[in-house]
Amino acid sequence: MASVDILQTLGNKYSAEILDATDEPASAQELSDELGIPIATCYRRIDELTEHDLLELHDNILSDDRRRIKVYRRSVEEVTVDFDGGLSVQVEDRSEVTNKLDEAWRTLSEG
Repeated sequence: MASVDILQTLGNKYSAEILDATDEPASAQELSDELGIPIATCYRRIDELTEHDLLELHDNILSDDRRRIKVYRRSVEEVTVDFDGGLSVQVEDRSEVTNKLDEAWRTLSEG
């Protein structure tokens, strides 16, 4: 993905806050409530972040009233922007170990 696209996505209001809040999985409604973001804006930012592979669909859980709820988690650990010698954006993905431990924990908690 182009550095400019990542920077533009991160520059949108609330995008960085959503990424920061999704170190642990969260639904759009939880993010909206926690961060004080209008729900429609929250969904737009989630769509943009997932489109640029900065956020991922972590799970699709069943609520108490039997509705499916999408839960998101950031797919990156760190984003570094450097302007020295031209625009450069480095994206560090979440480690495979972190993802595997997360998956194991989710499997155990469902059982």
